Amino acid sequence: MAKLTTRSEDYSKWYNELVVKADLAENSGVRGCMVIKPYGYAIWEKMRDELDKKFKETGHQNAYFPLFVPKSLFEAEEKNAEGFAKECAVVTHYRLKTDPNNPQKLIVDPDAKLEEELIVRPTSEAIIWSTYKNWIQSYRDLPILINQWANVVRWEMRTRLFLRTAEFLWQEGHTAHVTKEEAIEETEKMNNVYAEFAEKFMAIPVIKGLKSPSERFAGADETYCIEALMQDGKALQAGTSHFLGQNFPKAFDVKYTSKEGKQEYPWATSWGTSTRLMGALIMTHSDDLGLVLPPSLAPIQVVIVPIFKGDEQLAQITEVASDIVAKLKAKGISVKFDDDTQNKPGWKFAEYELKGVPVRMAIGPKDLENGTVEIARRDNLTKESQPLVNIDVYIENLLTTIQHDVFAKALNFRDTHITKVDSYEEFKKVLEEKGGFIYAHWDGTEEEEEQIKDETKATIRCIPLDDDIEEGVSMITGKPSARRVLFAKAY
Repeated sequence: MAKLTTRSEDYSKWYNELVVKADLAENSGVRGCMVIKPYGYAIWEKMRDELDKKFKETGHQNAYFPLFVPKSLFEAEEKNAEGFAKECAVVTHYRLKTDPNNPQKLIVDPDAKLEEELIVRPTSEAIIWSTYKNWIQSYRDLPILINQWANVVRWEMRTRLFLRTAEFLWQEGHTAHVTKEEAIEETEKMNNVYAEFAEKFMAIPVIKGLKSPSERFAGADETYCIEALMQDGKALQAGTSHFLGQNFPKAFDVKYTSKEGKQEYPWATSWGTSTRLMGALIMTHSDDLGLVLPPSLAPIQVVIVPIFKGDEQLAQITEVASDIVAKLKAKGISVKFDDDTQNKPGWKFAEYELKGVPVRMAIGPKDLENGTVEIARRDNLTKESQPLVNIDVYIENLLTTIQHDVFAKALNFRDTHITKVDSYEEFKKVLEEKGGFIYAHWDGTEEEEEQIKDETKATIRCIPLDDDIEEGVSMITGKPSARRVLFAKAY
């Protein structure tokens, strides 16, 4: 099995190789699009199922809206349309026909031109709010709390598997409320749901914050976000939640009759996260041997590899392994007994390391004699011998420990890569030599923000919500600054 390029050698190449060699995804025949393979999709399903449970626990229902958005609807909210215009794929015709000059070739039928062009959704606010116009008549119809699991298309020029693809999978929540306060509460609640999911389920520490005005979602009054730090010192936005004000209700003339009998516009939110989370998972935890998966996300949490010579030894090991498998499954632990005879144990060990299986159990003839098994942890690469007695309880506790330790390791990396700076010279030095998050003062203007971005490629990732307010002066202009903001280079 060919080894991965190391992270220190070429981080980008390491990432691309790992995605393919671990059987997560591959490039497709369509430029910028990917095929998510079964192992990768199994991880995504675990993310999806956990998030879906959290959405339903907070009162949301799933629905599905069309892939195509009439151009006139897309244009209705100007900021949103302008923000996504350069990434839109457009459908102009609805039929092909045989080329009269070449019967083996199909061409667009000029007689099948659409009366109105259709946008392949880059996001669904337009089609959803045009639908809500029919759903919302009275204050009794509110709130509307809808989520959809879907695919979207954003015609990206430079793509990378999971991180940035022309088509990707995501969820998008779209809610409508009677009051501004309710909508803001919803926006903050869903950002907190994302943060809890990232930290407790994905073992990825995040910083919650607000986007600067220039980094907000197109059409939003305020954008909340969670920001994570990857091992190469770059940030990755792991989820966003938008307070949309009344922009979309006004654009689509959605009104309701209030308790007082007045016609009012509802208040709106939208929030989403996507298969970019797969990229975050890989780059937060994995190493030069392959994936490192927190147990909560591992399709296979425990693999049992027999070490044997001949059918008799395999039969004896299989009997013991079958008992372990039954006990682990009874505890809800996903386990695989790999008794395939085509590959040697050493090959299997490397394969399961590559795929990030949290716990590997090896059973050989000596283990049978001693009543023990060898346990190997993927996260810290340690091995130990454990008695077979109560092995299911031991494994259950070990998986909990691994989940905790994987998060603690990522948190330690993140915290040791947060740097406070007061001068622009120090800012640039830390950015180039250390990377990571940088806390610095900014004068609040888009001009200074653009200058920093142009000169250093660093952007304001967020204005943190949980930090102490620390007044100061801008590191460039010297103008007063109400608080530090979080800068980083980002994916």
